[in-house]
Amino acid sequence: MSLRGGCVRLSTLGAQLAQRMICDSRRDVSRFFCLGFRHSAVTEPHAHIDFDSLPPLRRDRAYWGMTITQFLGALNDTIFKQLVLLLCLRVVTAEGNSEDKQFLAQAIFALPFVLFSGIAGFWSDRVVKRNLIIACKVFEIAVMAAAAGTFAWMAAPTVRQIVVEIGGERIQDDLYLIHGLPWLLFVVLFLMGLQSTIFGPAKYGILPEMVRGEDLPRFNGDIQMTTFIALIVGVAIGGKLLDMFYDALWLGSLICVGIAVVGTSTSWFVRRTPVAQQGAPFSWAAFAADKEVIQLLKRDKPLCLALVAYSLFWFVTATLPMTFNWLGKYQFRLDYFNTSMLLATSSIGIAIGFVLGGWYSKGRVRFGLVRIGTWGLIICLVVISLPGSVTPQRLEVTTSVMATADDFAAPGTSDTEEVIIWPHLLGRIGSQLLLVLMGVFAGLFALPIQVYLQSRPPENLKGRMIGTMNLINWIAIIGSAVFYGVCGELLASLELPKFFIFGITGLLLLPLAMFYRPKDVILNHSSDA
Repeated sequence: MSLRGGCVRLSTLGAQLAQRMICDSRRDVSRFFCLGFRHSAVTEPHAHIDFDSLPPLRRDRAYWGMTITQFLGALNDTIFKQLVLLLCLRVVTAEGNSEDKQFLAQAIFALPFVLFSGIAGFWSDRVVKRNLIIACKVFEIAVMAAAAGTFAWMAAPTVRQIVVEIGGERIQDDLYLIHGLPWLLFVVLFLMGLQSTIFGPAKYGILPEMVRGEDLPRFNGDIQMTTFIALIVGVAIGGKLLDMFYDALWLGSLICVGIAVVGTSTSWFVRRTPVAQQGAPFSWAAFAADKEVIQLLKRDKPLCLALVAYSLFWFVTATLPMTFNWLGKYQFRLDYFNTSMLLATSSIGIAIGFVLGGWYSKGRVRFGLVRIGTWGLIICLVVISLPGSVTPQRLEVTTSVMATADDFAAPGTSDTEEVIIWPHLLGRIGSQLLLVLMGVFAGLFALPIQVYLQSRPPENLKGRMIGTMNLINWIAIIGSAVFYGVCGELLASLELPKFFIFGITGLLLLPLAMFYRPKDVILNHSSDA
């Protein structure tokens, strides 16, 4: 066969294949969303896992495979997201002003969770969860490679070295500025959020399927502990990468590619579990909340209340990273690495809280921990929002530009203006100590509700329930981004400090602390409550 004839034939076959894949009707679209997963769903054996024959939890290879895989995934998410948030702290507008655009990056990362959590839950119930986990990790490699390419293509952030004089105190600082919104970087951030969206229901849905019911609180505690260790390390690495590679961030992002490769290799150790619902029919409702899940929530009031409580928790906690970044950079005038360490400090406490909660639970969902955690969070958030005096100081601030890489401020120039300074009651050291305690309470709050939401639904709905949970949680997280932006504008107009946001979010937890009183639940082998 001639080369030309071969090309013609290949083109014809390609056209026929493309024609078959085009979905011209609703029925064809339904088939498309099940395409690629049908084989694994049909061939998966129906045999149930013999939980009594499993090795002890921490001697189980599947336990270590799942724990390390999700740890590395959370680490990558955190490094990349923190890089983008820090870059968005000072976005130079067309008018030459620098503005805090973190809320926009937060909303873009959350958007895939709102759009695709439902279908991710459907896939989780429809296919072998282990296969879905491996596929997500391969996709993560591609996304991180795209991030490296984006950093290589886009202009490096400009640097302004300044000296700020406030009331006799002299502070030297490096500021990184980006000119205009980094939309291509936001696209990669969206894809990272999409990967996490699909990974979430498979990750949390497989936990009660692969271990004994009495091991589930400890497994969840270890998963959450390592997740927040990933946050500690990730935010620190994100801040350090920006300081070290601000002019060549693509080099720093190659670390994320390597992490994704290692995480993909460990995902192969995750235990294969039976498909939750073989041949589950596709429904357009899967893009929102599955009809069966909605009916379940209507019937099961305790499950519905737990979901509402968990979503409120995520609304509050999603506001904190942005506020921590502002507190470190604007209030305490720290560099980017030490600003990132504020969030890392709270993550240490969260890891401790999850470990303590898992140890104390002993095969139960202990909702008393939720009440302790809620009141502890309220008190900590109110205290960290307190100013050092009842009246602000009006001081002259002189900003001198030492060196610059931008076009609108020459070295040697200075600017003096009167600003309102609210002293912070705790200061940097006191805030970091309180953040550890705040993290402990957050861990105690989240663990029982998370275990309950995993174990309560029937086996064939666990994935879709977790998808619905993610959907509602991330609607709350997008709401928190809007909330942060609105509160920032309102406080600025009232000449009040932005750290008041801590106290406002803490007060939102009051109804939960006062009225949420579910009873403890004993967990069994099947994890059914």
